[in-house]
Amino acid sequence: MNKLYYLSTCDTCKKIMAQITNLSQFELIDIKSNPLTESQIDEMYSYTKSYEKLFSKRAQLYKQLNLKEANLDEAGFKKYLLEHYTFLARPVIIFNNEIFVGNAAKTIEAMLQKVNA
Repeated sequence: MNKLYYLSTCDTCKKIMAQITNLSQFELIDIKSNPLTESQIDEMYSYTKSYEKLFSKRAQLYKQLNLKEANLDEAGFKKYLLEHYTFLARPVIIFNNEIFVGNAAKTIEAMLQKVNA
């Protein structure tokens, strides 16, 4: 199943989703109203082989908790991903057994080429 993890209050997520020609091919998961489960995080990990790749170091909470100084390991990244939705780099799109994490221009361009093909 194709999945799209997003934040409904995020304008960047909305803008990216608007570029997808057929959103009905995705299970849409608003991570604010549907907190991430361990199995969802583990599924993402199975593609990235890294919890850190799923983690947003731009999150306000990352700065507030001074996590840069914490030198998090993979277990630490997973712990925080499960604790609060803000730590997930958004959006996360799983499409045809491929994952696209975050909103970097190259990532979104690659995703749109596959999803809108």
